[in-house]
Amino acid sequence: MAKRAHGPRQGTRSILKKGKTERSRVFINRVMHPYAEGDSVAIVLDGAQQKGMPHRRFQGKTGIITGTQGRAYVVAVSDGNANKTVVARPEHLRPME
Repeated sequence: MAKRAHGPRQGTRSILKKGKTERSRVFINRVMHPYAEGDSVAIVLDGAQQKGMPHRRFQGKTGIITGTQGRAYVVAVSDGNANKTVVARPEHLRPME
């Protein structure tokens, strides 16, 4: 009998799955979008890009960009009563108005 996986991506089969129309697309405007400090962003995980992907508990959360770290952005997110910082690449971020 196989053991249950306890890795960082456990239970993500439906969360990271793309729709049929989005499967073979490269969203270059999402990667090239310029973000500045203080911008509000939504964390939307892209399963096709594994680099710089935050943990799945932050899927759908909104936060504020506080800085950069290499090619990634540092996002301040409130997770319940705790304030956390998430380091995510721009493929996993979407701008909020």
